[in-house]
Amino acid sequence: MFAIPGIVGLIVFIYLKPQEFIPELASFPFLYIFLALAVFGLILDLRGRNVRFAFGPHLPYIGAFYAWCLFTAAVKTGGAGLVAPVVQLSIAVMIYLLMSMAVQTFKVYEILAATLVAVSLFVGFVGFHQGFAPKGCAVEEGGKAENLRPDGRPCETADDCTMGDAEPGAAYQCERQGLFGTMSVGGGRVRYRGVLRDPNELALATGAAVPLLIGGVEKQRSLGRILVFLLGTAMIAVTLVFTESRGGQLVFLAAFGAYFIKKLGTKGIVIGALVALPVLMLGGRDTAEASGSTEERAEIMVEGMAMIRENPVLGVGYEQFTQHHFLTAHNSYLLPLSETGPLGLFLFACIIYMSVKIPVVALGRYKGRSDARVAMVWSMSLLATFAGLIIGIFFLSFTYHHVLWFYLGMSGALYQCIKTHDPDFKIEITFWEYVSIVIAGIGFVIFLIIYPKMKLGGG
Repeated sequence: MFAIPGIVGLIVFIYLKPQEFIPELASFPFLYIFLALAVFGLILDLRGRNVRFAFGPHLPYIGAFYAWCLFTAAVKTGGAGLVAPVVQLSIAVMIYLLMSMAVQTFKVYEILAATLVAVSLFVGFVGFHQGFAPKGCAVEEGGKAENLRPDGRPCETADDCTMGDAEPGAAYQCERQGLFGTMSVGGGRVRYRGVLRDPNELALATGAAVPLLIGGVEKQRSLGRILVFLLGTAMIAVTLVFTESRGGQLVFLAAFGAYFIKKLGTKGIVIGALVALPVLMLGGRDTAEASGSTEERAEIMVEGMAMIRENPVLGVGYEQFTQHHFLTAHNSYLLPLSETGPLGLFLFACIIYMSVKIPVVALGRYKGRSDARVAMVWSMSLLATFAGLIIGIFFLSFTYHHVLWFYLGMSGALYQCIKTHDPDFKIEITFWEYVSIVIAGIGFVIFLIIYPKMKLGGG
């Protein structure tokens, strides 16, 4: 399978961003190198008939969503300043295409699942270590609180950093200094680098990998796999506490809850909640800060709805939310609604719905069949992952994030793997499911109108 090394390289490069802490790698365009390797490998696989030429069922919706995003951007901005965002979205779509075409056997699927687990545990361990690391002075660069450069002096509070050898006129924070030049933010909230430099993004990315750990154990029980699951899950749980991310905690809860509900029915809800309770109790921010964050997000909802009222068809244009508000949407459903209008939200919802329907249909179709055990294991794993992602991205602007699109690619890959063994396996969205998606979208808009009024007192 010649495409797999390139896809594995993409996963590793996008998650770990090694060029940010290994200066010798900074001059190499690894993103495009691995992308080219994956594309070239896929061509070889197709020519050698290692894989069949077949697209995943998401493709019509992804293609329409991609085209609609570019159309709204062109109409609203004329394309000015959109080269980088368009490249980012194009790479996301390529990630889906590559994974959903090149992965057609469960053996290869498990290679990619193991890669996602490995990189998630790596970044999770960096956050874990960072949470126990000593504090040090950090200079804010470019006037941004999230852009920090350590200056090597220890501290207990930010005031300590303004004394002694402080840089004249510099703004300081006192944060925990971790591996690979990473630093916490916001008074100790751990994070990674690159696309996971936000604590909430680190929490979502690590939490989403828990079902893959469970799937690995269910696929083949061994002492090694059980130890990796126990230690990895415990480490991720502690990292989630250190991120202080409420969304990340909900991802963790949803992932475990999905498994316990499948195994134990309604009793599983209680057991799943008990498993996640320590994370939920220990991982929150103080009441004042949490309340301020909630009000801030309510205000963003108000701004997002104002954008769609003024631009009810096209929205404000792809990647234009921050041109109309100083903060991003912090909601992966509000973001496409505000930027690309109702059609954009509908297409994005169809993509997510298809990702959920594939494992749901597989679990129902192969229930009780011993010859389809592998399909059942990975379908349940993916379903649990998306149970967490659907909740987690409600609190993050993850619509175009490459980490989400890796999992969309895994959904397409699961479909192809099942199709290899069961050619009659077919997934479509029915008319009434379209109606249900539209109704859910209307309900979401009503929520966006009512919730901010409740939180902000009608303001």
